[in-house]
Amino acid sequence: MADTYDLVILGSGPGGYVAAIRASQLGLKVAIVERERLGGICLNWGCIPTKALLRTSEIYHYMQNAESYGLKADNVGFDLAKIVDRSRKVAGQLNAGVKGLMKKNKVTVVEGVGTVTAKGKLSVKQGDKMVELEAKNIIVATGARARDLPFAKADGERIWTYRHAMVPTEMPTKLLVIGSGAIGVEFASFYNDMGADVTIVEMLPRILPVEDEEVSAFMDKALSKQGIKLLTQTGLEGLVPSANGVTAKIKAKDGKVSEETFSHAIIAIGIVPNTENIGLEALGVETDRGHIKTDGYGRTNVDGIWAIGDVTGAPWLAHKASHEGIIAVEKIAGGSPHQMDKANIPGCTYSRPQVASVGMTEAKAKEAGYELKVGKFPFIGNGKAIALGEAEGFVKTVFDAKTGELLGAHMVGAEVTELIQGYVVARQLETTEAELMETVFAHPTLSEMMHESVLAAYGRAIHY
Repeated sequence: MADTYDLVILGSGPGGYVAAIRASQLGLKVAIVERERLGGICLNWGCIPTKALLRTSEIYHYMQNAESYGLKADNVGFDLAKIVDRSRKVAGQLNAGVKGLMKKNKVTVVEGVGTVTAKGKLSVKQGDKMVELEAKNIIVATGARARDLPFAKADGERIWTYRHAMVPTEMPTKLLVIGSGAIGVEFASFYNDMGADVTIVEMLPRILPVEDEEVSAFMDKALSKQGIKLLTQTGLEGLVPSANGVTAKIKAKDGKVSEETFSHAIIAIGIVPNTENIGLEALGVETDRGHIKTDGYGRTNVDGIWAIGDVTGAPWLAHKASHEGIIAVEKIAGGSPHQMDKANIPGCTYSRPQVASVGMTEAKAKEAGYELKVGKFPFIGNGKAIALGEAEGFVKTVFDAKTGELLGAHMVGAEVTELIQGYVVARQLETTEAELMETVFAHPTLSEMMHESVLAAYGRAIHY
């Protein structure tokens, strides 16, 4: 006899567990199926533990540069095992927190490997045992995994994915990072600050290719200044591990191929959606290059089957998954939620310096036919940034010259991953330049640069 629910969610990452909580709040009887650990990749092996590592490298950087703040810190060093242990404890604490939230919200947690067997039916394999679940609606929130190189799969010894890079047993001496998206740049930043000799290889013409071109150019200079070697328009034709390192065949932009040996390599070339072997093919659920096709509410082409998060495609971000989960559940419960607007999803890279953005880049806005007003304000013009010793970076805003609509905002510098939400709220409220200009920003704060950037777009900047 199958256990019956109003909703069953396959996957407990930031999309799945948030959807389960909202479903419970709306009075639905809900179960969540998880094959590994509650919280999914983000909480256990992604967003959260990587930020713990990056916090360590940030503090280590400050300790090494204590003299610039009038402080003394002699014989600065680190214990790699303790760094990793702290990161894992942070993840463990949050995993326990999700368990508590499931209990508090009366969400049934079913551990095991789930497969959708028919409309409204799901089987969960628990060792030799099979548990049957039934629900009018099923949400697929199975996430994604790291993409391997076709000619060199990660072995956890010399060739790493992000999971291996988070729990190193030894510190790389010479590290090759393949891919310059957020994950690649974050790990490059961490290991460089901890003393490794880091090289980034990127096939495209610039690093952080989804960001505004001025942001990419700034990051190129900033990371190069820190000692990271950046090879753009460069391909990788071979990667061979050995007992002592890994040899890479690197094809430069001029077509020449050279060999170089590294102690370790991190593969950060994207993700693969977890859509195989969960029963979607038999039901006829439509996919595009493995990603499940959905409408603005998370509905698939099959009645009663919904999908959210990384499994549905870009942007592959935890907060996108969570918001999709809430929209889907509210629609399932009979509500009238807004459809997902991906243009209002912020993107953040937690390197040193940080990068954050929302909306269109200047180039994309021009391609779309907008007449623009663009403002830019540098960190060096901000008192708080100077006092912090973080005077490198800028804030850039892109407006529709005809309507004053904020089309996009792009930031690089200290704490911009916290600042970006101001512009996200502004876009959600459909704020124009007029309201932003009339808003009072506290002094001294980094957020004043947001105000100045808006003013700059209209020739009214005060402090630069």
